[in-house]
Amino acid sequence: MPDYGNYCPVSMASEVVADRWTPLIIRELVLGNTRFNDIARALPGISRSLLVQRLRHLEKRGVLEMWPAPTGRGSEYHLTPAGRDLERVIDSLGRWAIEWLFEELRPHDVAPTTLMWWMHRRVDHERLPPGRTVVEFRHTAPDPVSIWLVMAQSEVSVCLQHPGFEVDVEVAGTTPALADVFQGYCSWGEAVDAGRLEVAGPPRLVRALPRWFLWSPWAAVTRERADRADRVEQSERSDQVPAK
Repeated sequence: MPDYGNYCPVSMASEVVADRWTPLIIRELVLGNTRFNDIARALPGISRSLLVQRLRHLEKRGVLEMWPAPTGRGSEYHLTPAGRDLERVIDSLGRWAIEWLFEELRPHDVAPTTLMWWMHRRVDHERLPPGRTVVEFRHTAPDPVSIWLVMAQSEVSVCLQHPGFEVDVEVAGTTPALADVFQGYCSWGEAVDAGRLEVAGPPRLVRALPRWFLWSPWAAVTRERADRADRVEQSERSDQVPAK
């Protein structure tokens, strides 16, 4: 395929970041995913061969570098200064979509495994209690499944099978209810008060749990946009009520 040409800054940038999946790969790197398998898990639908191709492209264009993994096995992907500067671009794309494509957003379509993977990378490790805490998330619908987060200040793991440790906190609710909290459509407290999420465990852990998560990077923007949409809808409904 011919390139766009170097006569326009937008065309030059598009050569680097505008291919399908590339902005989402950069999103994962911005959010701190450095290992190939972790990036792949966060992008359901991308083939491993295409991910390899896109990563090589970004490395060639100076957006990322490959570093030896600290374990000595395999490699990690780290953003260069040029790559880190793209965080502003990714953030602007997300904010633009929330503002102008809000009615088309379908956060409820996310799969339970994908949502839990997103949540595990958005943990505030400094707020976690000492030692190991196991949280079982029982997704009741549309696809009933239990997924466990094994949480420690050093690392958070996603387990699709029982991890073999005692569960400290249980969270039950539909995947859409949990997605609403993660995306910012409602708060954890609102979902619990409305009965959309049920939480069981020691009171101190139950109270602290929502503070362990940073939620979506665009949660605040989504909440503001959702509140604005609700106000518009309520105004339109009141205008349609016939005067007595």
